[in-house]
Amino acid sequence: MTNQTQATPPPTTETSRDSIKWFLLIPVVLCLFGAVTFFLRAQDAKKLTAGTNALDTEPVTLTHAQQGAPDSEISLPSTLQGYSDSPVYARTSGYIAHWYADIGTHVHQGELLAQIESPEVDQELNQARAALSQTQANLVLAGITAKRYQELIPTNAVAQQEVDQNNQNLDAQKAGVQAATSNVNRLEQLQGFEKVVAPFDGVITQRRTDVGDLINAGNSGMGAELFRISKINIVRVFVPVPESYSDQISDGLKATLELIALPGQQFEGTVTRSSHSIALDSHTLLTEIDVPNPSGKLLPGAYAEVHIHLSAPVKHLVVPVGAILFQSAGPQIAVANGSNQIELRKVALGRDFGNTIEITNGITESDRIVASPPDYLVNGMHVTIQPASGGEKS
Repeated sequence: MTNQTQATPPPTTETSRDSIKWFLLIPVVLCLFGAVTFFLRAQDAKKLTAGTNALDTEPVTLTHAQQGAPDSEISLPSTLQGYSDSPVYARTSGYIAHWYADIGTHVHQGELLAQIESPEVDQELNQARAALSQTQANLVLAGITAKRYQELIPTNAVAQQEVDQNNQNLDAQKAGVQAATSNVNRLEQLQGFEKVVAPFDGVITQRRTDVGDLINAGNSGMGAELFRISKINIVRVFVPVPESYSDQISDGLKATLELIALPGQQFEGTVTRSSHSIALDSHTLLTEIDVPNPSGKLLPGAYAEVHIHLSAPVKHLVVPVGAILFQSAGPQIAVANGSNQIELRKVALGRDFGNTIEITNGITESDRIVASPPDYLVNGMHVTIQPASGGEKS
C-alpha cells in the first residue's frame, strides 16, 4: 500500500487582494461612522443651544412714540397767591390793649392794626428824658464855668491847668447830652412800636391775637405773629412749565385763568418773569403770571387752571400708558436696540391723556419701544421681537 502525501496548495493572488481590501475598508467604515456620529451630536447640540437661547430671551411686542396734536397753548394747574403776603409781628414787648382790624378787613399802609401797652418802656422813656434834662443842665453850668475861667486868664488869677480841666468838663458834658439824647430817641421809637400798623395796602387774612395777650417782640423765640396781611389787587400764579415748552416762554405772553369756584368765568393775566433755569428734579421752568384782581374775586389759595398762549405751536411725543415702567429710579421706558437688547431710559412725563401720556424728555420718535414691558426687564437683556397685533410693524 503506497502512502500519498497531500501538500497544501499556496494561496492564490486573488485571495491576497481580497484580504487587503477588507483590511483597508474597515478604517474607512469606522471613520465614516465617527463622522456621522459627530455630525448628529453637533446637530443635537445646536438644537439644544437654540432652545436654551430661546428660553433666555423675553418675547415682546414693539411700538413707537407718536406725534401728538400741536399745542398752541399749554394748560397747567396752579394755586393763587397774593402779590405780597406777610406776617405782622410786634416790635416791642407788652400786652394787647386793643386791636382794630379783623380777618377780611381791607387796610391801607400805615393804618393802625393794634395797640400794645408796654409800661416798662414808658417808664424807661420818662427816666431817660429826666436824665437828658439833667445832662443838659450840667452842660449849661459847665459852659458858664469854662467861659468864666477863660476870662480870668489875662489877670493871672487862675492857673492854666484849672482852665483846661473846665474845658475838658465842658466837652464831657456835651458827650453826655448826646448819649442821653440817643437813649431818649431809642425809647421813643420803642414806644412808637406800641402801635402796630399795616406794612402795605391789603386785606387781613389772619388774626392771631386778642386783647390781654402777652406778646414778645420779634419773630424768633417766643415772638408770634399778630396778623397776616395779603395784597390781592394783583394775584400771582406760579406754574412749572415742562422743559419741552420752555423755549416758548417769554415775558409778556398772555394767559387765561379758570377757577373751579367760578365756573364759566375767565381772568386774563400776563407772564411777568421766569426762573431762567430748568429744575433738575422735575425738568420744569418756574414761571410767574400776574393777574389783575380789582374786583377781589380771585382769592389767595384758590385752585386755578392756567392756560398759557404760546408764541408758536409746539409738537410733543406720546406713548401708551402701558409702556411706562414705574420703578424706584423713576419713570422709565424699555427700548430695544439694533441687537434686540433692552435699554432702560429715564423719561420726563408730561400731561396724562388717559390711554396715552406725554413724554417731554428721554426718547425719540424712531426708538423701538416695548409696548407692555414686564417689571423684570433689565439693561442688556435679550428679547425676541414678536409681531404686534393688527399687523403693526415692529
